[in-house]
Amino acid sequence: MEAEAMSDPGPDDVMDTQPATDSPSGLQVPTVVLFGNSSAVTSGNENLLFGQEQVTKEQAHFPRTRVVSGRIMSVINVLDSHEEDLYLDPMDHVSGQLDLKNIQSFIYVLQLGQLTDTDKLGLEWLKSRFGEGVLPYVMILFTYEREEDCDTIIDDLKNNSVLEELLKKCGDRYHTCSKSMNNQSEMRTLLEKIDHLVSENNPHCYTAEMHHTGLKFTNQRIIQPRVKMEITYTSAKTAGRGQGRTPGLYMREVTKREENPNPEQLFVRLNLKEKYQNKMKTSDILQVTKLSVCSEKPSVEEDMAGVFLQRLLMMDYRARYITTEEVSNNTDEAVLCIEDRDDCDEFDYFFFKKSFNFDEGNHKHPIHCMDVQMAVLHCSDSFLKQLIVTKLSQCQYALPLLVPDPFTREIEFPLWTFRQIKKSWKIMDTSGKETGLNDTSGKNTSFTKPIHAAETPMVAFFRLGSVSSSKSQLMNKLINEKHNTFFYRHCPGSSRTRLLMDGVVEIAWYLPSGTTDDLFSDCVTFCNLHGDAEINKEQLEILTEMSSVNVVLLANHEKQEYKEILQKLWKGPKSLICLFSEDDSGVSGTKTGKYRIGLKDRNQSDVTKELRKTIKDCLCKSPSTFSLKQLCKIKVITTDEEAPECQKGKEAAEEIMRFLNEKELYKLKEKHLPCQGKLWHDWCEMNKDLYRLQGDNLEMQKSKKQTEMKRIREQQHNYGLSGLMKKLIYTLICLEENEKSYFLKWLGIFLDNCTTDDLSALHHEYDEKWTKVLALKKKHDKSDKMIHSQTQLEEISEKLKAATFGLEHIFREMGQIYESFRSVQAHKKDYIYEDLSFFPKLAADLIKTGLPLELMDGDAAHVPLVWVSAVLDELIKILGDQRVFVLSVLGIQSSGKSTMLNAMFGLQFAVSAGRCTRGAFMQLVKVSEEMKAELKFDYILVVDTEGLRALELAGKSTRNHDNELATFVIGLGNMTLVNIFGENPAEMQDILQIVVQAFLRMKKVRLRPSCMFVHQNVGDITAGEKNMEGRRRLQEKLDEMTKLAAKEEDSHAECFSDVITFNVQTDVKYFAQLLEGSPPMAPPNPCYSRNVQELKNAIFKKAMKSQAITLSQFKARFSDLWNALLNENFVFSFKNTLEIAVYRKLETEFGKWTWNLRKAMLDVEETLHNRIENEKLEKIEERELYAYMENTRNEVDKSVKQYFEEDSYKDILIHWLAKYENKIKELLENLIKDAQTKLNAVIQQRNARENFKNKKNEYDEKLFNMSKVFALNLKDKKTEEHVLKQEFDDVWDKWVTDLTTDTYSEKTMNFWNDAIQFISNDLAFVYDRQCQEQYKNIDKLGSYSQYMILKKHEELCDEDQYAQESDLNRKKTKDENQKLPNDQSVWNPFTSTLRTVANQQTENLRKAEDNFLNSEDHMQVRDLAISIIQETEEIMKKMKIAKIGYKDSYIQELTDYVQKTVKQHQDVNQRFKFKKEFTVDLCLHVCDLAHVRFTELHKEFRDTNDPRLYLEKQKPRFYGVFKNYCRGATATTIFGELLCSNIESSILQAVYNKTAIDLTTQIRSNMPAFNGNRSSLEKHILKSLAEEINFDKYVQYIHNPQKHFKQFITEKVHQYITENGTVVLKLFKRNLKDKEQIVINAVHIATEDTKMNSGDAHMWVRRFSESLTDQLNLKEIIFVDHKEITDFDFLQKVVTDGLADIMSKQNKHFKSVKDIKMENVRNRPEDILIEHLCRCCWVQCPFCRAICTNTMEDHDGDHSVPLHRAEGINGWYYRGTTNLSTDFCTTNVQSDKVFCAMESNWRVPYKQYRTAGHWFAKWSITPDNSELPYWKWFVCRFQKDLENHYEKTFQGHGQIPDEWRKYTKEDAVGSLDIYI
Repeated sequence: MEAEAMSDPGPDDVMDTQPATDSPSGLQVPTVVLFGNSSAVTSGNENLLFGQEQVTKEQAHFPRTRVVSGRIMSVINVLDSHEEDLYLDPMDHVSGQLDLKNIQSFIYVLQLGQLTDTDKLGLEWLKSRFGEGVLPYVMILFTYEREEDCDTIIDDLKNNSVLEELLKKCGDRYHTCSKSMNNQSEMRTLLEKIDHLVSENNPHCYTAEMHHTGLKFTNQRIIQPRVKMEITYTSAKTAGRGQGRTPGLYMREVTKREENPNPEQLFVRLNLKEKYQNKMKTSDILQVTKLSVCSEKPSVEEDMAGVFLQRLLMMDYRARYITTEEVSNNTDEAVLCIEDRDDCDEFDYFFFKKSFNFDEGNHKHPIHCMDVQMAVLHCSDSFLKQLIVTKLSQCQYALPLLVPDPFTREIEFPLWTFRQIKKSWKIMDTSGKETGLNDTSGKNTSFTKPIHAAETPMVAFFRLGSVSSSKSQLMNKLINEKHNTFFYRHCPGSSRTRLLMDGVVEIAWYLPSGTTDDLFSDCVTFCNLHGDAEINKEQLEILTEMSSVNVVLLANHEKQEYKEILQKLWKGPKSLICLFSEDDSGVSGTKTGKYRIGLKDRNQSDVTKELRKTIKDCLCKSPSTFSLKQLCKIKVITTDEEAPECQKGKEAAEEIMRFLNEKELYKLKEKHLPCQGKLWHDWCEMNKDLYRLQGDNLEMQKSKKQTEMKRIREQQHNYGLSGLMKKLIYTLICLEENEKSYFLKWLGIFLDNCTTDDLSALHHEYDEKWTKVLALKKKHDKSDKMIHSQTQLEEISEKLKAATFGLEHIFREMGQIYESFRSVQAHKKDYIYEDLSFFPKLAADLIKTGLPLELMDGDAAHVPLVWVSAVLDELIKILGDQRVFVLSVLGIQSSGKSTMLNAMFGLQFAVSAGRCTRGAFMQLVKVSEEMKAELKFDYILVVDTEGLRALELAGKSTRNHDNELATFVIGLGNMTLVNIFGENPAEMQDILQIVVQAFLRMKKVRLRPSCMFVHQNVGDITAGEKNMEGRRRLQEKLDEMTKLAAKEEDSHAECFSDVITFNVQTDVKYFAQLLEGSPPMAPPNPCYSRNVQELKNAIFKKAMKSQAITLSQFKARFSDLWNALLNENFVFSFKNTLEIAVYRKLETEFGKWTWNLRKAMLDVEETLHNRIENEKLEKIEERELYAYMENTRNEVDKSVKQYFEEDSYKDILIHWLAKYENKIKELLENLIKDAQTKLNAVIQQRNARENFKNKKNEYDEKLFNMSKVFALNLKDKKTEEHVLKQEFDDVWDKWVTDLTTDTYSEKTMNFWNDAIQFISNDLAFVYDRQCQEQYKNIDKLGSYSQYMILKKHEELCDEDQYAQESDLNRKKTKDENQKLPNDQSVWNPFTSTLRTVANQQTENLRKAEDNFLNSEDHMQVRDLAISIIQETEEIMKKMKIAKIGYKDSYIQELTDYVQKTVKQHQDVNQRFKFKKEFTVDLCLHVCDLAHVRFTELHKEFRDTNDPRLYLEKQKPRFYGVFKNYCRGATATTIFGELLCSNIESSILQAVYNKTAIDLTTQIRSNMPAFNGNRSSLEKHILKSLAEEINFDKYVQYIHNPQKHFKQFITEKVHQYITENGTVVLKLFKRNLKDKEQIVINAVHIATEDTKMNSGDAHMWVRRFSESLTDQLNLKEIIFVDHKEITDFDFLQKVVTDGLADIMSKQNKHFKSVKDIKMENVRNRPEDILIEHLCRCCWVQCPFCRAICTNTMEDHDGDHSVPLHRAEGINGWYYRGTTNLSTDFCTTNVQSDKVFCAMESNWRVPYKQYRTAGHWFAKWSITPDNSELPYWKWFVCRFQKDLENHYEKTFQGHGQIPDEWRKYTKEDAVGSLDIYI
């Protein structure tokens, strides 16, 4: 090479143009290779490494000698080689040799802060050229422009993982220097670092051997057989290179270049082979997979398609630039085995090696990223294709227009994929003023059109042959200078192998914004044919035919085939622009519209301007336009819409659209969808009014409104199915699944097209009218014109609302038709209309396929609860009760909520400016199987909502509406995304106050949702300090809003963390703005997509820790929230029905656990009872009982644990685990204590009977001896049976008399004589009250005014009415009564006369008094009476009458308690005073109860302790002894028979006891009333009451429920025994047989043990007794001839036979269940059930007396009941009237009514009933507008009875609504199953 002219070099800057390998001294010169980015270096005179010379590309790669810092070195510049190798044949432009002997270092040059995608691959390129061994010789050189930039390198490395990774691969070796490389110090340091690198490496330099070894190793890993290469020497001239080139080593391929990889292999590599045959569906993609939660690039090729789709769904336009991490495998390599080369050869080899291609089977080329896109499209079904293309359009990418089949090359036009794409643009007027209004009078015109229908000029681009310039890149600059609309060769992810793009025509649109910056004045279509147009002639012909302007790019136009194409275009009428890649001329043209522009060596910006101007000129001359539909007419291509399923769906949709032919769009819904219009809105208003009733007789108001609502439902139902709806339903039923999907898509498209233009016109009209109104407001015009204009504005607004017509309105109509059907069906018994119950299933099927479900009607601001609940029920049937994570979003209007959800999950919620989403919609996102285990739920249920603070709702209670919506949405969600647009403090305050208040409400009702805040459109989101400041401000705002909300919600929360678990560091996300630039051409911001991915990952991270809910739980919560929101006070009204249902089920299980414990304890008691009698136990210890119960307790504990851990609602149950464990523990403790007490009492009783027992033994011994002696005296006399019997009877009475001569005779009990003495000293008064018998009903009177007098009226009443009687008459009455027989009531004429007079005198006073007494006064007295009666019954149970007999002190104890308790109550109550009649009657009532009990117990005492009775019972036994001795029986026979007769009663008692327990278990199992929870028992009681129609029983149930429950249980037990007599008898006899077998076994054991041990009769008896200790209560056998018993086998036979005879006799005796005397059992079944079922809460509602249904007696929390009653049932009436109330307390608590509190006598609003005192404070009464037919029927059925009972009437304010009288008993009973 010739030397070039040089300037005088400086001392440190000497340059030799010769390729120097040796220094002047002859030493070898070290070589440094610089590779990387040339833009990182500035050439110039001061550049110490490069200098200022400008050299050609070819020359730049030769080694050049430089003197740097006094050192000579060889510098080789291969900058940019790695970038060009990505797109061209590798190193094709590097044709020299590289000296491999002395390369000390490879310097990788990069510029700080400007790392490109290709820069990232630089090291991989280097490894592919020099092998893995090159890395130890590499150092990175970072250059900077400004000195301060150098200081940021550490931050850059920390914040950029790619840079960190590059540096790590280079052994953390790097250096920094200025871009100009003119700093001597920096250069010197660089050389020092190179020296250090050399010293560390062994060998010190990179060598040829290392090069060969590295490439060999690399190729062995990547490729199989090598391509044979022939190495030849040639000159530069013969090689066709530039003149003057140094001869070098070249290589050429001997084998023919292999074909490119085929498409099938591509599909295999992308793991799409199966998908090509079985197309991917949208449902496959719109699910949560591992790829969807991973934002990194795919690690393997198989993941590329999935990652591409996931990124595209998030609108990340970088999805198209997808590459894998297997970069090292993405480069073609060749291995050259060249031996014995000199330095020059190696130099040529290195710089002039030509790369070559390998067979695809042997080497994997990198997959072109556009091949990924096209492969995915080819493997997608039509719906997924449509979604993909729609997302590509949103990313502002070109879309596939003509697509050749990858195998058949048939061309398809995917028109279907364009159907959902709309484009908007504005055309600027001549004045240049942009207003954005759709106006034709000189103003800008706006267009929004479906792109498939848009008619625009089209510019077609194509190329002929191979050209150096990129056509697609040129088009990008032409359309959008900031975004690559078309993919071109220099885009990231490009590669040499492109399989699926050749022949593809892409289409894109330029959309003007109506400003002066527009590149084109109108919308223009651009089409781009990929590949050589000469090869793709069909596509070329189509484009040139349809286009307005043709643009052709070519290099060699002389080729014949090209000439033919160009001549055809030249002769054609359309404009032609030719771009010559090898021509450097400017634009020139002809008059016929043909232009040429040169591209070579020209500034690209200039070329773009010239081309754009030329196209504009051409378009002005061409009137032709292009529409996508025109392509359908071309025969050589197929259209995807030609598919039969698509056509069928389209035809079905067109049939629907034929109904919509009205010219006035706003009338369509009124005609075809009548059910959702005014009728539905009126119904909604009335439904809301039900919760805001005012005035008197609320039930009358409610009944009228409900009647009107039913009438509206009937009107809706009468409309029936319109023609449109009939056709729609029929179509949905008949079509197959895919056809149905097409149908819905087509229908949505047609509806959208139908309404777009009319809505646009209405919006324009609205804008004009609004402008006029604003102008009038500025003038302060208040004239009629202003009013008229505002009226017109409202009318247009209503038209706009009515004109919206979409699929959601059709399905809303379906919901209303169904709700009206259900309403009419429920209220009309003779319903004969069409059955529409299949509607919900139809909708559920569609939701499963991805259709959103409208949860809240945004137009009516109401929830169609019946419809949504029914649809969710059907969805549960289809999918199962799947676990869902509910994600809801909340934010102000147009803040990007729907857009965010769409990007996050690939959904298609409607998005655009304005209030798009109305109401709330839900959509299911499936979780893939691989993610279910990790996330622990099956679906994400996404809830999208309308925006808060809507301008169109201004002045329409927006605050209340927004609060309701926020509460509803936050309550539904497991997590709520609170979306905030920007950081405007005012807007933040608005939404934060609403949100905080909603979360505060959730906490109060024990819902625990979480939240994340999303700040959208925040600038400079990378500034960490700014984010921290924003978070601090947000935290302060949240705390401030919490304090404000706490005041409204009556809470003590001070900061937001008091309300919800919230971390401001992790739960606040900042989002970049959505678009990169200004619409309509701006693409989505990649940072936005990255933010979405980060948010999604954060959501999933939280979701893993949260508890998902099931669909059924979601349905219940949905209903609960809405019902509570209808009330003004959400917290007060919220009722968690799911939690209640779960709790009721838990109560049922609790009943099973407690029964198991109770039954086990009964068995233990029975066992120990027998042992006490048999073994003389002196005391029962607790530890013994715990030991007996240990197994049962463990089983119950295990069952409890299993239930709480495995139940599907375990997340709800966990709240009660500790409480129920404690309750079970307490129950066990109580059972053990009770059992211990009872058993120790048995021991005491046994000890008390010890004397009498000894006496009995004495009697038995004497009687035995007397019987034996008497029998022996008669032994020799042969007498008949009847003679013996007579002889025995004659002496028996004498024996008894002789034995009992010294016994004490028990006196007769005179109960009433004793009782009257204790009740009062005024005996006559007591007798008189007893005669009246009013005391018998004292616990269930309706009015107690006869017993009370207000203290303020006390002076008006003479309580001692009978004081007027003369002492004589009193004494006379007393004397007469004393003469009467005991226990007879007295009627005295004189007393009766006085009583009549007194009654007449006091009757008027009583009635007047009654007016001043309120309902609570009567209720208080009744409760006092019932309480005293119940307490005295408990006292009676503790009295030991059965042990020690009756004593009159027992009566005194009872009467003293009554009198004392009444006095205590009197002292506390300051409102009224009791008359003495109350105390006397209450004592009489208690004594009446005691009389029956005491009589029975005293009889039991006498039967147990009277010797005569005992001896009389023993007569049969001793007659048997007597008879046996008479007949000469052996002692063994006599003993055996005596034993049998002795244990007969014990066996029978044991059978009775066992049968009672078994029967109780059976009854509890078989009777639904007893095997559920407390609510279930009450339901059966109410049904029983309704069937019996007994008012007295109702009264008892209402006022004394505990007593009625016990009676009900007793009656049902007796009924069960009667109705199931055979079963009970069978059970009894089975137990009899079991006991017989137990005794037989005991006899056998005793016999065997005695024989084995040579024992005697005493031993036999002892062993026999021991075996039966726990089974029977054995009586001591008195037998004096034990020594005579020696044959124990015979004894066994005697006993066994005797036992058989006894059992036979018993079996014959028990012929029917009537023969079983249940009074003989120790614990009766009814008593056991009462003990088990009635240990619960008996607190009654202070208003209606409904009983708390909690199973636990002392339960936590408030009292509650599912079914309240009309207050008049309890005797409540309106003060100052005699009108009984018909209001339900569940209605009153949501009204403005007040009541008089008993404790304070002040007026309390029902809404604040808890403030009325302790009776009220513990009750939870939630509003309920259910129909509650049961008690309404009761009031109507027993109206007269109620009026007589309470001495009031249902009139005036308490008039019964007529609707109530329509309920039948069947309705009433049936409703119980619904409400309980």
